[in-house]
Amino acid sequence: MKHPGAILPVALAMSGCAGSEPVAIAPPIAAPAVYATDLPAAGLQEEWWLGFGDPVLDRLIRRGLEANLDIDAASGRLAAAAALLRAERADRLPGLDGSAEIGTTLVGEGEDTAAAGLFALFEPDLNGRLAAEVRAAVADYAETNYLLAEQRRLVAAAIASQYIEYRRTQTQLDLLEQSTDLQDQTLRIVTLRFEAGLAANLDVRRAAADLAQTRARRGLVEIARANALSALAILLAEPPGAFAIEPLADGFRIPGYGAGPPAGVPADLLRRRTDILAAEARLARAAAEIGIEQADLRPSLTIPGEIGIGDGLLSGLFGDFLVGIAAAIDIPIFDGGRRRAEVAAAEAVAEARVAEYRATFLNALGQVENALVSIEAYRQRNAALTEAIDQSETALAQSNALYREGLASLFDVLDAQRQLIASRQALIDSEAALASSFVAFHSAIGSQ
Repeated sequence: MKHPGAILPVALAMSGCAGSEPVAIAPPIAAPAVYATDLPAAGLQEEWWLGFGDPVLDRLIRRGLEANLDIDAASGRLAAAAALLRAERADRLPGLDGSAEIGTTLVGEGEDTAAAGLFALFEPDLNGRLAAEVRAAVADYAETNYLLAEQRRLVAAAIASQYIEYRRTQTQLDLLEQSTDLQDQTLRIVTLRFEAGLAANLDVRRAAADLAQTRARRGLVEIARANALSALAILLAEPPGAFAIEPLADGFRIPGYGAGPPAGVPADLLRRRTDILAAEARLARAAAEIGIEQADLRPSLTIPGEIGIGDGLLSGLFGDFLVGIAAAIDIPIFDGGRRRAEVAAAEAVAEARVAEYRATFLNALGQVENALVSIEAYRQRNAALTEAIDQSETALAQSNALYREGLASLFDVLDAQRQLIASRQALIDSEAALASSFVAFHSAIGSQ
């Protein structure tokens, strides 16, 4: 679901009423012309997660957008805001109520009585209060609409992040299996050499200690995997204990992102980030509140009307028939400064909303810049770690060969093993961080 187009302009000219001074709130946003760091290559923007090329992730996000309870709650709030907007608009129309009464007297000969009537009330909105209340309701509806889209943005990003964490832990567990096999093989070789009198018992203990340390890391990784699964289950509104993810056909791997979104500029955030649009709607609401409070400084007009049929209804054909109409005007004279104080309070709230709007934009801009820096940094780190793994594999093979010939110590072998295992683990973490940086980037630029 895409978020709606901009309902409210950044420069808000909210008029208190016809003939009154307008309430103007125009927060200037100094958006940079370009981002500080180059954008990734152009790619998907809508349904950006398809760029990972992971069918399991695709299914999880689509399920989450349908089932997530926070999205359901936001949808309920949007329905309520729509109903309240209809109610505010209805207040600008004339109202008509009916009444009926029937009874009998219990003294004397007794007499049946009945009365019926229609009562009308119309407020012409002389002071502009009703129009301002409608504008406030429009702003509330816009905010809840944007917040619904914002919740969808956050849920998609959260599912992708937790899925990447799940894949990271699965890949780490797979690496731990390979590492323990490698270290167990080294331990067997060292043990055989010790039994043959070619190695010291200290070498056996060192190899066994390294193997035990690697096995000890498994529990921590399993905890992280369980946490990621539980978080995914909650995002999909499912019980955590029974939730599971099907394995990929090509085994465990960290999803890699193919491309970034179309190149944009920072000012695009003003029309795309739903939290910025929601802050803009709150600003519009604050402007409308000023109009509401200003309306109380001016006269108001009420026109009531009544049509009634009275006591003679049962004894005569028409009984007593009454038609009445009136007009009442309320003119503010003295209230000890209360109304003007309420206007001042509304203006102060509007100033706070301006600051919040600017802060929301700057935070969004910072998130984009941080994600761009992270993408570039993790790309460089991955390249360096890949080189480190290649070198460590060569060093381990050479140290093993020299150890068998008695030309190197076990310490050299174990040190090469540690470096290789550490580099492989670091690469998995770095690949996951790069994938998470792409998630953060798409979320930051407001992709839906």
